[in-house]
Amino acid sequence: MKVLCKVGGPTNEWSHHVPRTRQALLLCAVALVSLALAPKLLAQAPPSSVTAGRAPGAGPADRVYRNGVIFTVDARDRTAEALAIRDGRIVYVGSNQGLVPFVDAATKSVDLKGRFLMPGLVDGHMHPLGAGKQLLKCSLNYESLTVDELQLRVQACIDHQASKDPDAWLEVVSWFQESMRPAGVKTSRATLDVLKTTRPIILHSSFGHTVLANTRALALAKITASTPDPVGGKIWRGADGEPTGLLEDAAFAVFSGLLPKPTAEENVTAATAALQAMSRQGVTSFLDADAPAEDMAAFAAVRRAGGLTARAHFAPQIEPTEAGDARSAIARVVAFAKQYDEGAIAGAPGITVRNAKLYLDGVIAAPALTGAMQEPYLTNSGTTAKPNWVPGPSRGPAVYFSAEALATLLVGLGRAGIDPHMHADGDGAVHAALDGIQALRKALPGADIRPAIAHDEIVDPADFSRYKLLGAIPVLSFQWEKPAGDTLGLKDYFGPARMKILEPAGLLSAAGARIAFGSDWPVDKLDEWFALKVGVTRTNAPDAGPEYRGRLGDDPGLSREAVIRAATIDAAYELHQDEATGSLEVGKFADLIVLDRNPLKVPAEEIAKTQVLETVVGGKVVYQASSGPH
Repeated sequence: MKVLCKVGGPTNEWSHHVPRTRQALLLCAVALVSLALAPKLLAQAPPSSVTAGRAPGAGPADRVYRNGVIFTVDARDRTAEALAIRDGRIVYVGSNQGLVPFVDAATKSVDLKGRFLMPGLVDGHMHPLGAGKQLLKCSLNYESLTVDELQLRVQACIDHQASKDPDAWLEVVSWFQESMRPAGVKTSRATLDVLKTTRPIILHSSFGHTVLANTRALALAKITASTPDPVGGKIWRGADGEPTGLLEDAAFAVFSGLLPKPTAEENVTAATAALQAMSRQGVTSFLDADAPAEDMAAFAAVRRAGGLTARAHFAPQIEPTEAGDARSAIARVVAFAKQYDEGAIAGAPGITVRNAKLYLDGVIAAPALTGAMQEPYLTNSGTTAKPNWVPGPSRGPAVYFSAEALATLLVGLGRAGIDPHMHADGDGAVHAALDGIQALRKALPGADIRPAIAHDEIVDPADFSRYKLLGAIPVLSFQWEKPAGDTLGLKDYFGPARMKILEPAGLLSAAGARIAFGSDWPVDKLDEWFALKVGVTRTNAPDAGPEYRGRLGDDPGLSREAVIRAATIDAAYELHQDEATGSLEVGKFADLIVLDRNPLKVPAEEIAKTQVLETVVGGKVVYQASSGPH
């Protein structure tokens, strides 16, 4: 490591070739004075402000920002007034006065006028191509609906497409099944069969784990009373054994071969729409957390056309049915990496493939209850009028991979340099994921593999400390950490003890876990700032309704700094990108956003109202609001 240091003067300026933290400052002090003087030199820079950092070979910058509140998200969460960018990298962070050597007639100078500037958001778990496609489909918009309202909305889509072939499939998306009104209302194929159409219809639950099909769709899929539940899936059945129309996980995979395939051009359009939505939210890097070949091909096409506006990471899925042939499954992921991965992070956003997705269970939300639990879900042994909730016979389905198969896959992925990214909703699945990571660490001690466990909605307290011990990263969707139909709908099935620790972000953080944020878009609409607000307050929106007021559970939540770190440097760490982005430090690429308010200072509820005024990736402006800085 080559480090150049300059100590002296009122600001104790320092500069270096690569971003470092306190350790680098100590090395500088050793080189220039003595180890004995290092603490004194460091003490001259207060924790709340950054000592000016500048790159070697000072000269004009391409773009500078001044007069701002610049939250660096460095190791000490320091702030600065000004920042300079040259050739896509940050070359200076510090005071306004220190900008002088970086400005000439060709430099674009931006007066922030006190606005807040921070690293761009790194979304560690989403499904962007699917989200882009949903923008073009019949959508229920995640709304809480009655059965009548649902039927009217779907009928409106049918009527709007009156020219469609009577045999054309209708896909309806963003159905918030868990928030149907009144609570506990049932839906079945009969819900859709009454609509005025002969078309096959399927409704996709916003959680992505449930489909509701009408009778025509079930017939075309050849799903009958005699159809067995597939591995990793469930067909809901009535008292007569006939399918109700509700299908979980692998049970609705059959529709993928029946629905018309989007063209390559349509996929590119969807990818572009998703990128535009991300830029408006301030997302500068993302992980596609279940990436089939068409996802990678679409974003690669956008990249070739020069339209990629965020750093794109992809995790191809290894399915439970592949558990018996780990070698072939891993080879398939490696082949995707060889085809699409562009190597080290560069200034311009590119494509990375070094993750693999594995689903260990479904969802804990009712009525699915397909999350794998350590203790049984409760069931009502009484009546509706006089309920008596007692432990029932179901802990949800077995974890989709056996312990041996999961360990074999994780170790094999680690040897191939691929980070496993595991879906685990229930505490049984979380425990299995941690056991698999333990096997990985034992087989490959010291390997820089960064395994992630997505969702972690309920975790056995005995497992809290294992995240830090094993270097397991919980990737959490903060927007779920509030009273809502999906969370409060678990009250009867979970009981009070488990409800107290539902969505345990603060508890995991207190146990030392490095938390990363992932929106899971389009499971929810893309609203990063509402999610970050919920991560702090654990409250719903003020207009959500009286039944959803108050905080969720006993979890203390996270500090404002912690939720920002989860959506920047810690998610960058998850994606092996923390040496290049995730904080605003000299030598890193200039991935940054300008906001209309300071989320560290405004009333906590107002964090949800944050508007992104400018998004910059690798020093290039990819989004600017009309009211943005100029």
